[in-house]
Amino acid sequence: MREFHLIVEGKVQGVGFRYFTQSTAMENNITGWVKNLEDGSVEIVAQGEENDIHTFIDKVRKGPSMFAKVSNIGIEKNPIDTTFKKFEIRH
Repeated sequence: MREFHLIVEGKVQGVGFRYFTQSTAMENNITGWVKNLEDGSVEIVAQGEENDIHTFIDKVRKGPSMFAKVSNIGIEKNPIDTTFKKFEIRH
């Protein structure tokens, strides 16, 4: 099991990015959360098995559509938080 904290920069707000992230997380058995930040970036905490988490990050790097444009992803490894049961959108 792995957990990562991601900050996604680029055109990632107002383009369905959080909903795409939640859907992608559920498809890949990822728990955690996603939320918009005031600076226009998106913050993600994602937890899952090694292969699942890397697949998830690769898909997040591409984004949901031609309207989104990921320019950078900051990734840090987190200690495992055992309280996550699902993947949610936070406000």
